[in-house]
Amino acid sequence: MKNEFIMFVGPMFGSKTTRMLAAIDRLRWQKRKYAAFKPKIDDRYGSSKITTHNGGSIEAFEVTTGKELLKIYNERKGYDIIAVDEAFMISGVADVLIKLFKKGHTVLVSSLQLSSDWNEYAEIMMMMPFATKVEVCPAVCSTCGAD
Repeated sequence: MKNEFIMFVGPMFGSKTTRMLAAIDRLRWQKRKYAAFKPKIDDRYGSSKITTHNGGSIEAFEVTTGKELLKIYNERKGYDIIAVDEAFMISGVADVLIKLFKKGHTVLVSSLQLSSDWNEYAEIMMMMPFATKVEVCPAVCSTCGAD
């Protein structure tokens, strides 16, 4: 199977994580094995799970750096899909995910691409050139209902 590097990016409440979990679900039907990671600092819905705003969730390893992600990956071989939620919060994640992609893994990333003051996140910008697909997930305006 062809490996991919898929990024789900956009603002808060754009359903980025929901779309990433849907992609994982589809890949699981293809009998592919995944490892999911989330930033340790993101404890909004508890630890050890990536959880969407509407309650969907999957088990995930908590990491603070790309090196921690790689260590877990190396200790628990057999994954062909690496999924990372809120990647902008994980220092050094871009280098690790790019290396895993180049080795033949499918990589899925869900993340903000810009800060609230319009600054780009370096980790996300480093991954963009390697993306085989970028899905920009707009939020819905709570006032008018438009994207």
